Order: sequence, then structure tokens, then C-alpha cells
Amino acid sequence: MHWLQSIDTALFHFINGSLGNPVFDWLMPRLSGGDGVMRWFSLAAVVTFVVTLVRGGTRARLCALLLLIVIAAGDPLVIGTIRNAVGRPRPCLALSDVVERLGCSGSGSMPSAHAANWFAAAMVVFLFYRRSAWFMFPLAASVAFSRVYCGVHYPSDVTAGAILGAGYAVALVIAAQALWNFLGKKLFPAWHEKMPSLLHPEHRAQNPEPFSAAIRNPKSEMEWLHLGQLVIIVALVARWLYIASGIIGLSGDEAYQWLWSKHLALSYFSKPPGIAYIQWAGTALGGDTELGVRFFSPVFGAILSWLILNFMAREIGGRRAFVLLLLTFATPLLVAGSVLMTIDPPLVLCWMWAVIAGWRAVQPEGRTRDWLIVGLATALGFLCKYSALFLPVCFGIYFALQPSARAHLRKSGPWLALGLLALGTLPVLIWNAQHDWATVHHVAGNAGLVGKWRPNGRYFLDFLGAQAGLLNPVFFVGMMWACFGFWKKRKEKPLQLFLFCAGAPVFFGYWLYTLHSHVLPNWIAPAVPPLFCLMALYWTEHRVRLQPWLVASLVFGLLASAFMYDSDLLSKVVAKLPGEADPSHRVRGWRETAQVVEAERAKFDPGAFVIADDYGTASLLTFYSPPARAAAIAGKPLVYCLDDDELVNQFPFWDEYNYCNHRSGQNAIFVRHLESYPLESGWIWKWLRHEPVHYGKIPRLRVFQPRLAAEFEVVTNLGVRDILLPDGRTFQRVQIIGCYNLR
Repeated sequence: MHWLQSIDTALFHFINGSLGNPVFDWLMPRLSGGDGVMRWFSLAAVVTFVVTLVRGGTRARLCALLLLIVIAAGDPLVIGTIRNAVGRPRPCLALSDVVERLGCSGSGSMPSAHAANWFAAAMVVFLFYRRSAWFMFPLAASVAFSRVYCGVHYPSDVTAGAILGAGYAVALVIAAQALWNFLGKKLFPAWHEKMPSLLHPEHRAQNPEPFSAAIRNPKSEMEWLHLGQLVIIVALVARWLYIASGIIGLSGDEAYQWLWSKHLALSYFSKPPGIAYIQWAGTALGGDTELGVRFFSPVFGAILSWLILNFMAREIGGRRAFVLLLLTFATPLLVAGSVLMTIDPPLVLCWMWAVIAGWRAVQPEGRTRDWLIVGLATALGFLCKYSALFLPVCFGIYFALQPSARAHLRKSGPWLALGLLALGTLPVLIWNAQHDWATVHHVAGNAGLVGKWRPNGRYFLDFLGAQAGLLNPVFFVGMMWACFGFWKKRKEKPLQLFLFCAGAPVFFGYWLYTLHSHVLPNWIAPAVPPLFCLMALYWTEHRVRLQPWLVASLVFGLLASAFMYDSDLLSKVVAKLPGEADPSHRVRGWRETAQVVEAERAKFDPGAFVIADDYGTASLLTFYSPPARAAAIAGKPLVYCLDDDELVNQFPFWDEYNYCNHRSGQNAIFVRHLESYPLESGWIWKWLRHEPVHYGKIPRLRVFQPRLAAEFEVVTNLGVRDILLPDGRTFQRVQIIGCYNLR
């Protein structure tokens, strides 16, 4: 094989060196995406994709969707896997006389992702539009050639990439057609009859009706329902794969509650016990990994979507219920809840389960079984988050506004539901009675009930802006309009009134409470699904069609959701955000932080333990440091949270985390997580122009916590460590303090 490598190297030198000329020196780097061309191309591709989905025909939309799937799946799964397995260094690293026209990258060389993506795209477009071969394949070949000319790939790299890209593009299109033939006949018989071929949707089988008209036919409502169910299943698997990929790490609360799952109890200092038991079950299935911690969040999201889809399909039809399902995929708050394992996903699921069962229960023919489901769902919701107690209040408001429903108050059903809820509160009540009602004091403090009320309009406006962003501005306006628009005819619309009562008291109640205290944006999460259902009912009744602006907001919402999943995608369209401004910086860089802390500990004293400044930092360092994680699971922690005179977290309830009792005479390093440094004024415009962005005035750092000086004989500042990601951006920053001889 040496002779093949010699030919490959000789051909590389010929293209990279001998063919050099001013025209190619200007053109080839731009074909390779240099000088910002890739960002403009990516932006144009996104706009073209959106326009195609909004205004394109059936064939164009199918081509765009398959193109997206081919590139999104082929690049990481095929090219990335082979590149990591081969591990071939780039020419600029292996050869000494390379003319570097695009710099030098440390990633693998074989195969070329640029060549694979371009030839895959050319092949997909060619299969749909044969005349495109005259343009797409020469363009793909030019891009592949430019990679060699610029010195970043060997000729064999781009050849392999081109063959692989074209090959898996054909394979995926064939697989899509085979899947359509198999599933289409079973789940979408009417659609498959109108469009048996994906590549030639205009070739209809013995029926002149176009496919676009067929999918709007009332008889196709069941096909829309099946499509929604299929999308939910695919989304569930995709979210599991995304979590397992490790693109983002855990948040402080997730790691903190993972520690709870190693100390199962009736309740906890700040939360009910549900989240600990959910994480215990998840890690039993997926191990003590990010997938294990977050395993059930996509499951809860899938069940919630399934409930909403089937419930609304009965009320407004399968097609509009499917559109509502897509709206949930384009709503940032719900997107985050389908991945992050916080206390909100199980609460929202239980809330909507209770709402759907409650609607059946309040009907004249409502059964006791339905009320028992309401009580069970509310009790389970309470065991996940205390705000489930608002649900009986919402039912009470509905009874007050709907006289015909009050007949149920003379039956046993509602009272049995309240009895189940009361049983669900027992674990929390018992634990609090044993621990001096610690949760009551904590929740009262968080709600601002212990301080004097001073009206603050800033919180009110902040809440408005946050909800408009988290709920998608167009959907937020549509939801608010529906809340007020249906009110005049509320007596004639019992379902709309019921959904309003199931969500509006929570949403508007918290909004009004911002005049008293700061309200976190996620607190209204359980109100969103019922209010979105109200929005769908209201606008269906008013015969609002899917106008282009609504479709565009849906598409851009889906794109925004993609950026939420991976903020680095933004760099392909605009530029990489500074680490301090990246919205994912709170859940990235912690594995690298734990590695830095472990190295500092080994250098300072291999037998030392670690103290973190708060519960989140302590939990994340424990989770991402293998020695600390193993020690925590064994009940002999290596990472502790700094003691506090006040009860502010769960650690004081676990005796093994009292380092003063168990680590006397030992050394430690104290890790203080530093907040993001402020960026200079006008950094956004510099970022958009791809200019260097610098920090503003860096805050003065405290050398140590006063408590450390009292607990240790000697305390010394070991400096600040910037935690860099492989791309060079700072995502975390910690101050390390050496502590000698615990008193």
C-alpha cells in the first residue's frame, strides 16, 4: 500500500504546489468556505430551505427534507465515525512543504466532510431533478478540488468523501422510498395511493387529484394522526441520541438532584422526592451518565405530546392537531423541557394528564374513575413540584364559572381526587415534621413572603419579554389573543373555558406576582399546554388557515430549537459566540473544569479533598470527576459544599458531607466558580463583523471566603483558571484556593 500513499502524496504536491496561480489563490479558499463565504452560504441555505418549505411544491419540499436528513445524519454518523477510526493526520501536520491557504486543523483528514456533504447534496438533488447534474456535480467537484489545493486534504480524502457522500445519499433515498412503501400503505393508505413515489410525486396512481389536495381532504385526518404519532416516536429516539452525544452537559440542578438519587428519602430540603426517584430509575437504566440522568425527560415529553395530539385530534381533527404538535417542537420552553431533567417535565406531564382526565370527569356522564385519575395525576405532580397544588384551585375556578359543572361537587368523585392528593402530600409532611419544617421556610423565602413588599414594574416587563421569547413571539401573541378573544362566548364554549381555567390562573397569577417579587420564567410551564390547546381551538373556530407568516414562524421556531440543541450551529451561519455570551455556557465545559480541578488537587496534595462554593458547583465537580463520582456513590465523598450558617441546601442533612467532622487535619482546595466576565460595550456588532471581542472591566476577585480562614490554619490563593473548550473559547472560570490543615 506504500505505492498508493506515494501516488497520493505526489498528486497532493502537484495540486497544492505546482498548480498555484493568482486566480486559484483567490477562488479556491472561497470555494472551501474561507473568508466568511461559508457563513454567507449557510445563511443562504437556511433561507432557501425555509422558503422551499413555505412556498415550494411537493417535490421541492421532499427534496429539501431528504437533503437535510442526508447531511445532518451522514456527516456525524458516517464521515465522523470513519474519520475517528482512521485517524489520518492532515497534510499540514504530516508534510513539511505544504502551502497552507486555509490554516491547519488538528481534526482527522480521511475522509473529507466537505466533499462528502457536497456530493451527497448533489446526488439527492440529481435524483429529484436530473438536469441539476450539469451544475451540482461540477460545483461539488470544484469544492473537493479546493480542499486539496488549499492544503487541508489529500486527493484520496476527497475521493473517499465523494464516493461515500454520493453512496449514502442514494442509500438513504432508497431506504426512504422503501420505508414509505412499507409504512405508507399501513399508516397513510390514502396518501400513499396519491403519491406512491417520493422522487416523482406528480406520478399519481390512477387518481387525478393532486397530493396537496389529498392531504387537505377531511378523510385524511387519521393519516395526520398517524404522522404525528410517528414524529413523536422519532423525536423520542432523536432526543435520546442527542443526550448521549454529550453536546451539552448537565446543569447544576441536574447534578445536584443526581446526588439526591444516591440518598433516597421521603422528601428533600427544597423539592419533593419525585425527581430523586426519577433519576434513580434513569441511572439504573442508563448508568451514572448524562443519558441516565436525563433518560426520562424525553419520555415525559413524548407522553405529553401523545396526550395532546390524541386529545386535540378528537376536538379539531388530526391535521390541526398535528400542526399544534409542531408548535410544541418550535416553542423553546417546551423544547428545553424535553431534554433537561428538572422538576418541570414530570409536573407538566402530570398537569396535562389531570386536565384531560378532568375534562372527561366534568362531563354530565363523567365517572368516578376519571376523578381518581385526576387525583392520582395531581398527587404525582405534587411529588415532583409543589406548584401542582394550584391545580385544585384551577378546578375550583372552573366550577365557579361553569354552573352546570357544580353538580359534580355533590358526588364523591372530586372529593376522592382531593383525598388522593392529600395522601400524596404525606411523605413531604412527614419529612418536614422531622426536620423543623425546613421546606416551608425555604419556599417562603424564595417566594419573597418574608420581606416587605415594594412594587417593582421592572419584573413585570421582564416577565413579559421572557415569556415572549420562551413561547415563540408569534405563538405568545396567538395564545394571549385566544385567552381574551374567547371570553365573550365563554358560556357557549365549555372546553375553551375549561382549558382557560387550567392554565390562565397560573400564567396570569405569576405575571401579577411579578409586581411583588421576581418570578422565574419556567414557573408558568404547566400552564402552557392547556393554553396552547385553547389557542388551537380558538383559531380553528375562527377558521384561521396556515398563513405564510405562521408557517415561517413555525420553521424559524424549529431552527431556533436546533440552535438550542447545539449553539455551535450558529457559527456556521454568523460566527461563534464568545463563551461568556453563549446561551449554553452553563451546561458546557464542566467536564473540562473537573479535569482542571482534579489536576490542581493532585498537584497541591493528592490526599486533599475539594470544597466548592455552592451546591451546583459541588455537584457538577462530583459528577464529572471519575474519582469523585465513585467516592460519592460509595458514600465517602471527595467533593463537599462550603458550610453555611444558614440552611441553604441539602448537604447539611447528609452526615458524610460534614467535612469538619470527617476531614480534620487534612488539606483541601477550595473552588469558587466565577460568574461570566462582562463583555465590552458594543460587542455584538464586533461579533457580527467577525472582529475580536474583549472583556470589559473585570470585577475584583476576593482572595478567599472568611469562613475558610476560620476553618483552616493557612489559606492561600492559587489563582484563576480559565476553562477552555477545544475551539479556544472560555466557557467556565474558577478560582482555586489552597487550604492547609482543617482545624
